[in-house]
Amino acid sequence: MFITFEGSEGSGKSTQIALLSSYLSELGYQVQTTREPGGTQIGEQVRLCLHDVANTDMTSAAEVLLYSASRSQLVEEVIKPALAKKKIVLSDRYADSTLAYQGYGRQLDLDALTAITQFATGGLKPDLTIYLDIDVEEGLSRRTMGGEEMNRMDLQRLEFYQRVRQGYLTLAAAEPNRWRIIDAGRPTAQVQGDIRRCLSAFLDSVAPG
Repeated sequence: MFITFEGSEGSGKSTQIALLSSYLSELGYQVQTTREPGGTQIGEQVRLCLHDVANTDMTSAAEVLLYSASRSQLVEEVIKPALAKKKIVLSDRYADSTLAYQGYGRQLDLDALTAITQFATGGLKPDLTIYLDIDVEEGLSRRTMGGEEMNRMDLQRLEFYQRVRQGYLTLAAAEPNRWRIIDAGRPTAQVQGDIRRCLSAFLDSVAPG
Protein backbone atom coordinates (compact mmCIF):
# COMPACT_ATOMS: atom_id res chain seq x y z
CA MET A 1 0.00 0.00 0.00
CA PHE A 2 1.27 3.40 -0.99
CA ILE A 3 0.42 6.30 1.35
CA THR A 4 1.60 9.85 0.77
CA PHE A 5 1.67 12.83 3.09
CA GLU A 6 1.22 16.32 1.71
CA GLY A 7 1.17 19.71 3.38
CA SER A 8 2.60 23.18 3.38
CA GLU A 9 5.60 24.36 5.39
CA GLY A 10 5.31 23.67 9.11
CA SER A 11 2.47 21.16 8.81
CA GLY A 12 4.44 18.46 10.63
CA LYS A 13 4.63 15.79 7.94
CA SER A 14 7.99 14.37 8.99
CA THR A 15 6.97 14.08 12.64
CA GLN A 16 3.65 12.44 11.83
CA ILE A 17 5.20 9.96 9.39
CA ALA A 18 7.76 8.88 11.99
CA LEU A 19 5.03 8.32 14.57
CA LEU A 20 2.82 6.42 12.15
CA SER A 21 5.71 4.27 10.96
CA SER A 22 6.48 3.20 14.53
CA TYR A 23 2.81 2.51 15.20
CA LEU A 24 2.38 0.36 12.09
CA SER A 25 5.60 -1.54 12.81
CA GLU A 26 4.31 -2.35 16.30
CA LEU A 27 1.18 -3.76 14.68
CA GLY A 28 3.33 -6.10 12.61
CA TYR A 29 3.32 -4.30 9.27
CA GLN A 30 6.46 -3.94 7.17
CA VAL A 31 6.94 -0.23 6.58
CA GLN A 32 9.12 1.73 4.17
CA THR A 33 9.45 5.46 4.72
CA THR A 34 10.87 7.88 2.19
CA ARG A 35 10.78 11.52 1.17
CA GLU A 36 10.75 13.91 -1.77
CA PRO A 37 12.88 15.24 -3.14
CA GLY A 38 15.44 12.63 -2.19
CA GLY A 39 15.07 9.11 -0.87
CA THR A 40 17.86 7.76 -3.10
CA GLN A 41 21.52 8.63 -3.57
CA ILE A 42 20.73 10.43 -6.81
CA GLY A 43 17.61 12.03 -5.39
CA GLU A 44 19.49 13.44 -2.42
CA GLN A 45 21.94 15.13 -4.78
CA VAL A 46 19.01 16.66 -6.65
CA ARG A 47 17.54 17.77 -3.31
CA LEU A 48 20.71 19.69 -2.47
CA CYS A 49 20.51 21.51 -5.78
CA LEU A 50 16.81 22.31 -5.43
CA HIS A 51 17.10 23.56 -1.85
CA ASP A 52 20.34 25.51 -2.16
CA VAL A 53 19.51 29.16 -1.40
CA ALA A 54 22.23 30.19 -3.83
CA ASN A 55 20.14 28.86 -6.72
CA THR A 56 17.69 31.74 -6.83
CA ASP A 57 18.07 31.97 -10.61
CA MET A 58 16.59 28.51 -11.15
CA THR A 59 13.72 28.68 -13.62
CA SER A 60 10.33 27.21 -12.79
CA ALA A 61 10.70 24.74 -15.66
CA ALA A 62 14.08 23.56 -14.37
CA GLU A 63 12.58 23.21 -10.90
CA VAL A 64 9.79 20.98 -12.18
CA LEU A 65 12.15 18.77 -14.16
CA LEU A 66 14.55 18.35 -11.25
CA TYR A 67 11.74 17.36 -8.88
CA SER A 68 10.47 14.94 -11.50
CA ALA A 69 13.92 13.42 -12.03
CA SER A 70 14.26 12.77 -8.31
CA ARG A 71 10.74 11.31 -8.25
CA SER A 72 11.42 8.96 -11.16
CA GLN A 73 14.48 7.57 -9.41
CA LEU A 74 12.55 7.15 -6.16
CA VAL A 75 9.69 5.27 -7.82
CA GLU A 76 11.96 2.78 -9.57
CA GLU A 77 14.57 2.34 -6.86
CA VAL A 78 12.50 2.45 -3.66
CA ILE A 79 8.72 2.61 -3.99
CA LYS A 80 8.01 -0.10 -6.55
CA PRO A 81 10.39 -2.64 -4.95
CA ALA A 82 8.87 -1.99 -1.52
CA LEU A 83 5.33 -2.40 -2.83
CA ALA A 84 6.35 -5.63 -4.55
CA LYS A 85 7.40 -6.91 -1.11
CA LYS A 86 3.93 -5.99 0.26
CA LYS A 87 5.29 -3.21 2.44
CA ILE A 88 3.34 -0.12 3.41
CA VAL A 89 5.17 2.81 1.85
CA LEU A 90 4.90 6.18 3.62
CA SER A 91 6.23 9.06 1.54
CA ASP A 92 6.82 12.61 2.72
CA ARG A 93 5.52 14.31 -0.45
CA TYR A 94 4.93 12.87 -3.90
CA ALA A 95 3.49 13.96 -7.25
CA ASP A 96 0.71 16.12 -5.78
CA SER A 97 3.41 18.46 -4.49
CA THR A 98 4.31 19.34 -8.08
CA LEU A 99 0.72 20.22 -8.92
CA ALA A 100 0.33 22.25 -5.72
CA TYR A 101 3.68 24.08 -5.71
CA GLN A 102 4.58 24.41 -9.36
CA GLY A 103 1.03 24.29 -10.72
CA TYR A 104 -0.95 26.43 -8.31
CA GLY A 105 2.00 28.13 -6.60
CA ARG A 106 4.14 28.92 -9.65
CA GLN A 107 1.02 29.01 -11.85
CA LEU A 108 2.46 26.69 -14.49
CA ASP A 109 0.23 24.78 -16.89
CA LEU A 110 -1.48 21.95 -15.01
CA ASP A 111 -1.92 19.75 -18.08
CA ALA A 112 1.79 19.96 -18.87
CA LEU A 113 2.70 19.16 -15.27
CA THR A 114 0.33 16.20 -15.26
CA ALA A 115 1.97 14.82 -18.42
CA ILE A 116 5.49 15.26 -16.97
CA THR A 117 4.43 13.60 -13.73
CA GLN A 118 2.81 10.70 -15.57
CA PHE A 119 6.08 10.11 -17.43
CA ALA A 120 8.23 10.38 -14.30
CA THR A 121 6.11 8.03 -12.20
CA GLY A 122 4.97 5.58 -14.86
CA GLY A 123 1.45 6.35 -13.71
CA LEU A 124 1.99 5.15 -10.13
CA LYS A 125 -0.54 6.87 -7.85
CA PRO A 126 -0.95 6.67 -4.07
CA ASP A 127 -3.69 4.52 -2.58
CA LEU A 128 -4.23 7.16 0.11
CA THR A 129 -3.05 10.75 0.48
CA ILE A 130 -3.15 12.47 3.86
CA TYR A 131 -3.13 16.24 3.63
CA LEU A 132 -2.06 18.03 6.81
CA ASP A 133 -3.82 21.36 6.53
CA ILE A 134 -2.60 24.37 8.45
CA ASP A 135 -3.00 28.12 8.22
CA VAL A 136 -0.19 29.38 6.01
CA GLU A 137 1.13 32.01 8.43
CA GLU A 138 0.98 29.62 11.38
CA GLY A 139 2.89 26.98 9.41
CA LEU A 140 5.61 29.40 8.39
CA SER A 141 5.90 30.62 11.97
CA ARG A 142 6.25 27.04 13.20
CA ARG A 143 9.02 26.38 10.74
CA THR A 144 10.91 29.51 11.78
CA MET A 145 10.43 28.86 15.51
CA GLY A 146 11.50 25.24 15.08
CA GLY A 147 14.95 26.34 13.98
CA GLU A 148 14.87 24.28 10.79
CA GLU A 149 17.40 25.09 8.11
CA MET A 150 15.86 27.41 5.54
CA ASN A 151 15.95 26.27 1.92
CA ARG A 152 15.26 27.90 -1.43
CA MET A 153 11.56 26.99 -1.31
CA ASP A 154 11.23 28.92 1.96
CA LEU A 155 12.08 32.19 0.23
CA GLN A 156 8.71 32.68 -1.48
CA ARG A 157 6.16 35.40 -0.80
CA LEU A 158 3.15 34.73 1.41
CA GLU A 159 0.83 34.80 -1.62
CA PHE A 160 2.73 31.85 -3.10
CA TYR A 161 2.06 29.65 -0.07
CA GLN A 162 -1.58 30.73 -0.01
CA ARG A 163 -1.95 29.59 -3.62
CA VAL A 164 -0.26 26.31 -2.72
CA ARG A 165 -2.69 25.67 0.11
CA GLN A 166 -5.68 26.44 -2.08
CA GLY A 167 -4.20 24.16 -4.73
CA TYR A 168 -4.02 21.29 -2.28
CA LEU A 169 -7.62 21.81 -1.23
CA THR A 170 -8.69 21.87 -4.89
CA LEU A 171 -6.82 18.63 -5.60
CA ALA A 172 -8.37 16.97 -2.56
CA ALA A 173 -11.88 18.03 -3.58
CA ALA A 174 -11.35 16.51 -7.03
CA GLU A 175 -10.43 13.08 -5.61
CA PRO A 176 -12.24 12.68 -2.29
CA ASN A 177 -11.83 8.89 -2.26
CA ARG A 178 -8.04 9.19 -2.19
CA TRP A 179 -7.54 12.29 -0.03
CA ARG A 180 -8.07 12.78 3.70
CA ILE A 181 -7.78 16.31 5.09
CA ILE A 182 -6.58 16.60 8.68
CA ASP A 183 -6.33 19.78 10.73
CA ALA A 184 -2.62 20.06 11.50
CA GLY A 185 -2.95 23.18 13.64
CA ARG A 186 -3.50 21.10 16.79
CA PRO A 187 -1.16 19.25 19.17
CA THR A 188 0.91 16.45 17.61
CA ALA A 189 -0.86 13.65 19.50
CA GLN A 190 -4.30 14.79 18.35
CA VAL A 191 -3.19 14.95 14.73
CA GLN A 192 -1.60 11.51 14.98
CA GLY A 193 -4.79 10.09 16.49
CA ASP A 194 -6.80 11.34 13.52
CA ILE A 195 -4.25 9.92 11.08
CA ARG A 196 -4.45 6.50 12.71
CA ARG A 197 -8.24 6.54 12.65
CA CYS A 198 -8.24 7.55 8.96
CA LEU A 199 -5.81 4.80 8.09
CA SER A 200 -7.68 2.17 10.10
CA ALA A 201 -10.93 3.04 8.36
CA PHE A 202 -9.21 2.95 4.98
CA LEU A 203 -7.61 -0.44 5.65
CA ASP A 204 -10.99 -1.80 6.71
CA SER A 205 -12.58 -0.48 3.51
CA VAL A 206 -10.07 -2.19 1.23
CA ALA A 207 -9.81 -5.45 3.19
CA PRO A 208 -10.97 -8.48 1.18
CA GLY A 209 -14.35 -9.92 2.05
